[in-house]
This record gives sequence, structure tokens and C-alpha cells, in this order.
Amino acid sequence: MQRFDRAGVKLPYSTLTDWVGAAANLITPLYNALASQVFSSNYIQCDESPMPVLDKDKKRKTHRGYFWAYQDSINKLVIFDYQEGRNKEGPTKMLSDYNGTIQTDGYQIYDTIAEGKGITLIHCLAHARRYFVDALDHDSIREEHALLQIQQLYKIEQDCTTQLYNTDARKKYRLENAVPILKELGKWMVEQYGQVLPKSPIGQALAYSIKRSDKLSAYAFTGHLYPDNNSIENFIRPIALGRKKHLFAGSHEATRRSAMLYSLMGTCKMHNVHPGEWLENILSVIADHPVNRIKELLPHIWKLKQK
Repeated sequence: MQRFDRAGVKLPYSTLTDWVGAAANLITPLYNALASQVFSSNYIQCDESPMPVLDKDKKRKTHRGYFWAYQDSINKLVIFDYQEGRNKEGPTKMLSDYNGTIQTDGYQIYDTIAEGKGITLIHCLAHARRYFVDALDHDSIREEHALLQIQQLYKIEQDCTTQLYNTDARKKYRLENAVPILKELGKWMVEQYGQVLPKSPIGQALAYSIKRSDKLSAYAFTGHLYPDNNSIENFIRPIALGRKKHLFAGSHEATRRSAMLYSLMGTCKMHNVHPGEWLENILSVIADHPVNRIKELLPHIWKLKQK
């Protein structure tokens, strides 16, 4: 709106919202095609972030909605889904036909979803690490020992990347180096837990990792899974920054449209596609593009045809 004002063009706010709504209708098939590709992957990372949304039924108050993110980090694709709550209904629907591995931060609803649908669930090593960081002032000796072991695990990942190991080589290197560290760390945590107060910061850090030991270690028995879901957190972070700037979304419907744009723009970012150029081109051709070939317009596929 401000850009139009600076150019001397006066447009009603309703006109702009109508334009955005019309564009969202056009790209909805693209969003659905992107979601289909994400959920066809055998490994995705999941996370969620709150978003204040104006609600006509709540005078002078915003509703706490949530953006749920699902990312195929291997193929660099991401999908956002807006839900009005943080219960399991949203991810249950999104993962209804999914068959593979999901990686999360330990939020318990994913345990219920995974058990009910036969999904393999693994957890994020970076989240476990944060509990030990929080315990630094309480028990520095135990905290430093745990962090040192986790640091070694990440050093192993760095070595694999530096050596350009393929999946098989990374798996072999992890089995030889990471698995022994994880096993010893697991035994150490169980021993230490019996010596600390359960509700203390170090006690909570130990309990978190002990309870999720198998799911935190699962990555090390493969060559393709990641030790953490930091990748998807990098795509959640702009939403948090956005909350500080625009404070809230205007409606639930507007937030759902935002989820589509976050998905497609996020995929553009991962594939180094200029979002403005891509969107301008797509909006000019999508109305006449065959529906059965709609995936050709997705950012990562569109990019290949520009060469």
C-alpha cells in the first residue's frame, strides 16, 4: 500500500486484498502439488510456530494460531500449513497418507500420530543440547561433559561433510565413530540421573534425553538422516521476525494464504530462485497451464527450464 502511495497511486485497501485473494486462488494448485512432493519423501522434518490472528469473535484480542512446517531437507522443499490450534488435528490430517520418517523437537502429539500411522519418529539432537546449556549455572561439570560429547558428534558430521562422503560412506563413518559415543553417553546419563534432583535443570536435561535416547540416536545408524532439525527451524525463524514487524495477521483466511506464499517462497529460497521473477512469470502463464502438468511450475522445476 505504501509503495503505491509513494508512486501517487491511490488504491482502496479492499482492492489490494482482492488482488492477493485472486493470486492465491491461482497458485493453490501449485501449493497442493508442492505438498504432494514433500509428503512423497521418505524423510521430513516438522516444526510449528505461533501467529497472532485477528478474530472477529474476539473483540480487541487476537487468536493464537499456528503455522505448521514440513520440510524435505534432502530435496529442499518446504510446505507450511496454517491451523487455528496446536492440537494434533492439523498434523494428523497433513500426515494422513505419509509413510516414512519424521524428525521433530519432542512435542508429544507427534508420538501419538506416529504410533497410530506407523510412521518412524526421530528427535532433534540440538533440542537435547539446549537443555544442557540451560543447566550450565546449576551443574557445570555434568553439563560440560554432556556438551563435549555432543560436540564430538557434530565434529563427526563436519568430517563427513568435509570429506564429501556419500550416504554409504557417511553411514559407515557414523557407525564407527558416532554410535559408540552415543552408547556411552546414554549409559552415563542414566548413571548421573540417579545422583541429581529430578526437577533440577540438570535433572530435567538428563530426563529429556534418557526418555528419547533411541530417537535421538537413530540418525547415526543411517547415512541420510540429520542429527537435528535446525534446517526447518531456519524457515520458521522468519515467521517469528515477521510477528515483530506486522504484529498479527488480519484473518484466518489471510493466514492460510500466507502459508501458501511462505511455502512457495521458501522453496524458491532453497533453490536460489528469485521469488519476484518466478511469481511474475507463473502468474502470467498459470491460468492456461494444463493442470496435469502443474508441477512444472514449481520453483525447483521451473528453474531448470530457464537455463
